[in-house]
Amino acid sequence: MKKHLFTRRDFVKMSGLLALEAPFINRSMANTNNSYSVTDKVKKSTNGPQPPPVTAIVLGAGNRGNTYARYSLKFPDELRIVGVAEPIDFRRKRFSEQYNIEEKNQWITWEHVLQNKKLADVLIITTPDRLHHGPAMGGMEMGYDLLLEKAIGINWEEVNDILQLSKKKNTIVGICHVLRYTNYFRQLKKVVDSGVLGRLLSIEHTEKLSMDHYTHSYIRGNWRTSKESAPMLLAKSCHDLDILRWIIGKPCKYVSSFGAQTIFVKENAPKGSTLRCTGGCAIEKECHMSALKRYYQSKTSLNHLAIEHHDDASILKALKEGPFGRCVWHCDNDSVDHQVVNMEFDEQITASFTLGFSPNFGRRTRVNGSLGAIVGNLNEGFTVCDIRTGETTRYDNEIPAHLDSGHGGGDFGLVHDFVRAVQSHDPTKLTSSIDESAESHLMGYKAEESRFSRKTMEVNMELYK
Repeated sequence: MKKHLFTRRDFVKMSGLLALEAPFINRSMANTNNSYSVTDKVKKSTNGPQPPPVTAIVLGAGNRGNTYARYSLKFPDELRIVGVAEPIDFRRKRFSEQYNIEEKNQWITWEHVLQNKKLADVLIITTPDRLHHGPAMGGMEMGYDLLLEKAIGINWEEVNDILQLSKKKNTIVGICHVLRYTNYFRQLKKVVDSGVLGRLLSIEHTEKLSMDHYTHSYIRGNWRTSKESAPMLLAKSCHDLDILRWIIGKPCKYVSSFGAQTIFVKENAPKGSTLRCTGGCAIEKECHMSALKRYYQSKTSLNHLAIEHHDDASILKALKEGPFGRCVWHCDNDSVDHQVVNMEFDEQITASFTLGFSPNFGRRTRVNGSLGAIVGNLNEGFTVCDIRTGETTRYDNEIPAHLDSGHGGGDFGLVHDFVRAVQSHDPTKLTSSIDESAESHLMGYKAEESRFSRKTMEVNMELYK
């Protein structure tokens, strides 16, 4: 008798769309009783089989690939990593050892994965931005569901290609807009949706990076130029445009944007500086941007140097030969150091987003309604004020213990919901499916058009349906 392998599709057919939502939050953020807490309860079926773990192949074993894969270590009954593609040998080896991946399922590139028959339920795509489109399109053609790191693509054409094929193939495509899965933004949206602010009028949102983060990732690093990745507004802050679209809950109609690269350019290079901090720079010892100080002396962010050993000799060699040893005034970057985006949504709701860097870094939000306002900080929580009475309610930013992870718990919160969407083949279990996330990417690319053309741009998703 032939043994039947019980697959995920079998489970969906047998069970229907089971209610598999585990608790994202079991307690209110507020210090006072209110009706805005997220109180999702476990609703697993007690009759019939439970779904097997979602099996995944990780494409790109860098920082984000490891972040999402770690969910499987904490919840092995929900997610199992069965393959990896990674061109850097030591990263591939370490990743494979950590997740007990068979040698036959260890590949160098994503192309090698797709040369084989379908081997898992999903692809977790955490390759560089310019390598999102190929594996996403190829994976969907083979029947894989996708967890796709943002930005979806390096231009709108790539984003729309992935969007349209996902519809054609009925593919679950989760976009890694992890801020939607943080306790802070989930609670904030519940307050807005409750109507206590009255008519929604406007939102002011800012993201400030630390100088170290900015120079590491967007001057010396992988996201330094739009030739290699999405523009900085998309690479760094499509999170934020997405949050604005999600909270407002209505289509964006128009955008305008201004911004520039003004600080770390060759014209501002100090006298005596050299192309590399290791090249005999006359000011290196006094320079606050010295690569030697950051990586060689302080030993920070060394995983991004792509070196197996973090001894002094290996670090120094990487700085002499690789991108992270370059002078910040002599790089090939085109990333803005400040940008503002103004948006008009349906019903004349307006929003502004400001991107830059500051010693007081982080995300801050102000929501204005006809009856009240919200003032918040992602790192701390937010306060709701009733403008009629002056009464305030404080919401502290507590992260559920079972989802404690980066981005305020959003990293594991995303994977938690993605697993359930795949198990039931129900994209509505994701708040950041590609249908939900594509519009915010269009907003970003139209904002970039505006920045270069100095014109207000129309945002119309209806043109792409």
